[in-house]
Amino acid sequence: MSLPRVKERFDRIDILRALAMVWMTVYHFCYDLDYFGLIEQDIFGDPFWTTQRTIILGTFLFTAGLSQAVALEQGQGWARFWRRWWQVAGAAMLVTLATMVMFPRSFIFFGVLHGIAVMLIVVRLTAHWGQWLWLAGAGCVAAARYAPLALENSSWRDLFDGPMLNWLGWVTHKPVTEDYVPLLPWLAAIWWGMAAGQWILRHQPQWLGGQGAGSITSPLAVMGRWSLTYYLLHQPIMIGCLWLGLQLS
Repeated sequence: MSLPRVKERFDRIDILRALAMVWMTVYHFCYDLDYFGLIEQDIFGDPFWTTQRTIILGTFLFTAGLSQAVALEQGQGWARFWRRWWQVAGAAMLVTLATMVMFPRSFIFFGVLHGIAVMLIVVRLTAHWGQWLWLAGAGCVAAARYAPLALENSSWRDLFDGPMLNWLGWVTHKPVTEDYVPLLPWLAAIWWGMAAGQWILRHQPQWLGGQGAGSITSPLAVMGRWSLTYYLLHQPIMIGCLWLGLQLS
């Protein structure tokens, strides 16, 4: 099965990303309801909510890895890569500025877009590792689990807990922020997406399919293509609508 031309996409990747976006929207709407006091939920501590966040975020990063595998297979050069990277990095800065206004004590300094910006560079530089990326991802998870235990009573603890290095993820205490997506363990998800994408493209490319999603899934495919724009707009729109509704009630 021949690969699509560079400007074409694999709709099934976009659909998978869109499904995570729909779930994310429901999750964030519940967060907003809690923020305005309309419901009472421990969004940051209850396993019911934290497990959902893990699955949503893991799916986003996995699809980012899949997309990078496709881009490399289709011959994407560094110039095109950097154009897209600057969009992600710029959006991350917008998120930081917006949350500094809304949450001055817990603004987002290294959230999902910040993490993706760093991880995209790492996964691009390590794509040649091939199926060793599975093992590298497992190492990320292990390092994120056990490194903080080793640092607990170490003189290095304050350095890794501080703002200079807490983006790595080797923290003994999570920083106060509305969203925190450190390099470890989350790099594992995008590495595994890259490894899975490379294997699928080599052995079973039909699993990803090409363009031409069915009438039911076409809106999801379109949604998945505009994921960055959707991510930036969905929360301001929902928060604005809730605020307006409370003002008018």
